[in-house]
Amino acid sequence: MIEGRFPDIADQTAAGLVGYGSECLGFDDEISRDHDYGPSFCIWLPRKTYRQFGEAMQTAYDALPKTFLGVSERVEQEQGKGRVGVLCLEDFYRGILGRETLPETDAQWLTIPEEALATATGGSVFEDRLGAFCAIREGLLGYYPEKVWRRNLADALAKAAQAGQYNYARAMRRGERVAAELALSEFVRESMRLVYLLNRTYAPFYKWMHRGLRDLPTGGEIGDMLGLLYQTDAEGDRILIIEAVCSVLVQILQEKGLSAGTDSFLQNHIGEVLTGCV
Repeated sequence: MIEGRFPDIADQTAAGLVGYGSECLGFDDEISRDHDYGPSFCIWLPRKTYRQFGEAMQTAYDALPKTFLGVSERVEQEQGKGRVGVLCLEDFYRGILGRETLPETDAQWLTIPEEALATATGGSVFEDRLGAFCAIREGLLGYYPEKVWRRNLADALAKAAQAGQYNYARAMRRGERVAAELALSEFVRESMRLVYLLNRTYAPFYKWMHRGLRDLPTGGEIGDMLGLLYQTDAEGDRILIIEAVCSVLVQILQEKGLSAGTDSFLQNHIGEVLTGCV
C-alpha cells in the first residue's frame, strides 16, 4: 500500500506494533482477545509528513483487509482507539513518555514512569526507513543512566523493606488487616520492581508485572515465592515467605556486586547501592 500509493514518502515511514496493549508485551491469551485485538499495526510519520499525508494514508490503511490468517476484525473499545493506524511519530512518544525526544538528564529520566518506558519499548518494529523512530527507541532500550538506575534500586529497596519487613507485621499486631494487606501489596509490587531493575528491564503495567517475571534471566523464581503469599492467610507463614524473598534479593545484590552485606533487611543495603551515585 505504501509503495503503491505513497512512493514519494515511503522512505519516511516506520511500521510496527508498539505501544499499549498486552499484544505488544507478548502476553495475549484467550481472555485478553475480547477487545482491542485483531489484525493491526502502526505506521509512524514525522510530524511534517504526517500533517501533509497522514489523513490520506489513514484512509488507505482503513481500506486494507479486516481479517488475516483467520483472525477476525479488530474491535476497539473507546479507550483503545488511536493506538494503531497512521500516527505522528513525535505525538506517539509524547503520548507515552510525556516528551518527544530522549531524556537527556537524570532529572528527565526520573520524571518518566517505568511502565511508560516499558510501553514505549515493547512490541516490534518491522521497518524504519528513516531511522527516526528507532533512534528514540534504541536510546530507551539502552536503559537508565547508572545513577538513575541505582537511585531507583534504592527507592525500591526502601519501599519493600518498610512495607514487607516492617509495616506488615506491625499492622497485623494492631489488628489493622486492611493496612496489613496494603503493606503486603506494596511489598509484592516493590519486590517485583526490584527484580526488573536487577535485570535492567523496564517493569510493565502492574497487571503484567508478575507474568513478566517468568521471562527474566535473574530472580524469576521470586514470582513463584510471591505467589505463595496469596495461598495462606497465616501471618507467620507470610512473614517467613517475605524474609525468604528478601534473602534471595540480597543474594542477587551480592552476585551483581551491588552490596557486600549479608543482612536480610533490604534497607540496610541502600548505602552500598547508592555508592555508585556519588
